[in-house]
Amino acid sequence: MKVVLASGNKGKLQELGALLAHSGLELVPQASLGIADAVEDGHTFVENALIKARHAAKLSGLPALADDSGLIIDALGGAPGLISAHYAGVHGDSNGNIAKVLREVEGIPASQRTARFYCCLVLLRHAEDPQPLIAEGEWPGVILDAPRGAQGFGYDPIFFDPAMNRGAAEMNAEEKNPISHRGRALSVLQSRLADWLKRPHPQA
Repeated sequence: MKVVLASGNKGKLQELGALLAHSGLELVPQASLGIADAVEDGHTFVENALIKARHAAKLSGLPALADDSGLIIDALGGAPGLISAHYAGVHGDSNGNIAKVLREVEGIPASQRTARFYCCLVLLRHAEDPQPLIAEGEWPGVILDAPRGAQGFGYDPIFFDPAMNRGAAEMNAEEKNPISHRGRALSVLQSRLADWLKRPHPQA
């Protein structure tokens, strides 16, 4: 099943491509079809994922898979949250985003810097699909005092997984992908995919 991936984020493309390698879904990045990013003006991760998936499906004529994800820090009231990608003001400025988070958590004890990565995946058969497949995943951890590691992308350098006793950016793809928020959401999606594909999907 050929599916357009509604993302221009290279890190997400690599992660999802690796995680879906044996799923039966053939991912086609939206950029390869000349499709620009959608305007993400939803008020929840689910809404933004739906917006992106519908945008890609409508312009490509293909089924679409979209991801909306972010970092949620309890001591910051849930920030960066929905605006994780442009928390410092410029979309995709990972260094700026990390620097802003570190400034805001400075002085907060490690025991109070609990956080989690959250991911919502949406799969649509077509742009007006009234029964999207929606899957969610979370990855709990804490925010570090300073960046560590050279792997991953986004906020990975300041995210520490106590269960693994390692930072996200200290893990290689084989270690990170199965336990990450995206990996967990994808596991849920894959567990429901076969039944979802069997359902009739009428045009809305």
